Amino acid sequence: MSRSIGKAAYKPVGVLMGIAAGAVAGMIFRQVWKVTAGDGEAPSATDEDRRWGEILAAAALQGAIFSVVRAAVDRGGAVGVRRLTGSWPD
Repeated sequence: MSRSIGKAAYKPVGVLMGIAAGAVAGMIFRQVWKVTAGDGEAPSATDEDRRWGEILAAAALQGAIFSVVRAAVDRGGAVGVRRLTGSWPD
């Protein structure tokens, strides 16, 4: 099969997996935040009762978790498309 077929097959799957990855990353972040900060809710950037360090640490942790989950999901999706179509989606 051609490379364009693999790429076309991956696009709709990639969108759905991206949405799922965001939801999973959010759940993981909330659990990790509860354990590490001992607080039930992560701070919002506009939460005036929280310090800069706490807000930036939460944002960095959330970004790292999201990036790892998204990379794992994207890679898994690409492997799945290759198995189905014989072509790696670029």
